[in-house]
Amino acid sequence: MDWLSLSEVADMTGGTLTGSGSRTVRRISKDTRTLVPGDLYLALRGEAHDGNLYARAAIEKGAAAAILDRPDAAGELPQDFPVIIVPDSLTALQRMASAWRDRLAIKVACITGSSGKTSTKEFTAAVLSVRYRVTKTEGNLNNHIGLPLSILAASSADDAAVWELGMNHAGEIAPLADLARPDLGIITNIGVAHIEYLGSRQGIAAEKGALLAALGPNASAVLPNEDDFADYLVSRTKARVIRAGLEGGQVMAANISMDVDGCRFTICAEGEQLPAYLPAPGVHMVKNALLAAATGLEFGLSLEECVEGLATARLTGGRLTRKMIREVTVLDDTYNANPDSMKAALATLAALPGKGKRVAVLGRMGELGEHAEEGYRTVGTTAANTVQTLIAVGPETAPMKEAARSGGMSDLHTVESPEEAAALLRQILGPGDIVLVKGSRAARMERVIQSFEN
Repeated sequence: MDWLSLSEVADMTGGTLTGSGSRTVRRISKDTRTLVPGDLYLALRGEAHDGNLYARAAIEKGAAAAILDRPDAAGELPQDFPVIIVPDSLTALQRMASAWRDRLAIKVACITGSSGKTSTKEFTAAVLSVRYRVTKTEGNLNNHIGLPLSILAASSADDAAVWELGMNHAGEIAPLADLARPDLGIITNIGVAHIEYLGSRQGIAAEKGALLAALGPNASAVLPNEDDFADYLVSRTKARVIRAGLEGGQVMAANISMDVDGCRFTICAEGEQLPAYLPAPGVHMVKNALLAAATGLEFGLSLEECVEGLATARLTGGRLTRKMIREVTVLDDTYNANPDSMKAALATLAALPGKGKRVAVLGRMGELGEHAEEGYRTVGTTAANTVQTLIAVGPETAPMKEAARSGGMSDLHTVESPEEAAALLRQILGPGDIVLVKGSRAARMERVIQSFEN
């Protein structure tokens, strides 16, 4: 955000300021571990923590002021330290973000979907950066806390914003969309991530569709053409709809080829066909890139500029990142997992050129609930058709192994921990082999790679 006086912050949050209102801040921190001198400290409370208790630590780290929702905590601080007292710190954060959004004259693209949100965000930001100054979601700041922080990270110098909207329960997308006020909404796909809490893919589509319902008639909606919920999603919006995909739509890709570093393809849109390069492997990544290109076109870029932007895109760690360890190619896709993203990663592994053995090390998938066994079996069946060796990590993955065996796979292994998986990899891998490592965040599958490397 731009520099704001504490008096302005108090007005935006609805709080009561004690101390100097002329002091200015331009960054908010909710964590004293990452706070830097001059930050405005925000004391959030959760089930297991109370940020008010860390206000003195924030002062010691150089905080310029603090937003607290416990007056008694403020009373324990130095009298000359500025404090804004609010009834509830989370509500104050959201109010401040809404007020700051009112001041921003920027083009906003919001992204949601069952998987591929972050890669699509990175591709979209790279495309828009060819012409605009872009702010984007950092890390996983995409929920009722993260989105307000992302909005407050934008400045008046920015021309465009690309923000993720995340959810795992019904009713969460609509208030995020209301806060972000997007000019364009992107749905990456409708899969089974978070199905434990939403009950069905229909329930997931309804929740994701809330982003489209928030778009006005002058806005745009970018949708995946091949998704079996595409027609339903179109019905949820008054916005102009642009479909992107491999088998139809206004933005298409053809002639896809790939290696471990990326994909080459022909992108087709608006009567043009241009060769394109994406520095990320996988047909599913190309689909995400098409959504980004469609967004660029809607925001006024030429197809040539969209191609230029895609070539510069870089994914953050744990998203099909290639590493060479002991002459073995390791695909690090450990950031997160659900059955759909597992199948996409396995398809990418199978499609890569080379004569080496294909090995998949797969861990647990979270938030599947009563659909867990079906999800694991689907992945196991896919693995049997795509790779030579499967290492299933953790007891939850037993149905995956059973389905792979039923599918005809014989080289199967079950281990209890990432470290055991790494030890097994050291025994069975040789030069030229390719290994995929993937699992949900809670599975800590990055430990497989760390142990294998060390």
